[in-house]
Amino acid sequence: MSRKQQPHGRRCQRGATAVEFALVFPLFFVIFYAIVSYGLIFAIQQSLTLAAAEGARAALNYVYESNGSSSQALTDRASAAQTTAKNMTNWLPNVSVQTPTPGPCSYSASMYCVTVTVSYPYSTHPLVPPLPLLGLVMPAALTSTATVQIDPVNII
Repeated sequence: MSRKQQPHGRRCQRGATAVEFALVFPLFFVIFYAIVSYGLIFAIQQSLTLAAAEGARAALNYVYESNGSSSQALTDRASAAQTTAKNMTNWLPNVSVQTPTPGPCSYSASMYCVTVTVSYPYSTHPLVPPLPLLGLVMPAALTSTATVQIDPVNII
């Protein structure tokens, strides 16, 4: 069929698919990008939660060579908790793990508490480059905390 013999409707539709694709593609790309970004954020948060819990559990399960010092035993338990949490998150750069000096629990002075806090500064170190407007709804930092209670009888 020559060009002059083509139906009038087909000739008017030339390029319409390309225009439609150009209009719809940015919307689909932003939706896909948001799904990937938030999926990574959830994966990081889950990893931080696991690291904090395992660190706290390490403080609970730590076997200390007794020299009679309960304060040294608590410090060693906190150090074991921090090391375990760091090892669990070594795949992430710039993760900070804090284990403040263990002391009496706020709700019971007769018990000792070891707290492990793991945080990741997502706004300064995102895993995927941020889009201009999507960065407004991204978290600045991801944090997870776990606390264990230790009976003074079981410290040493």
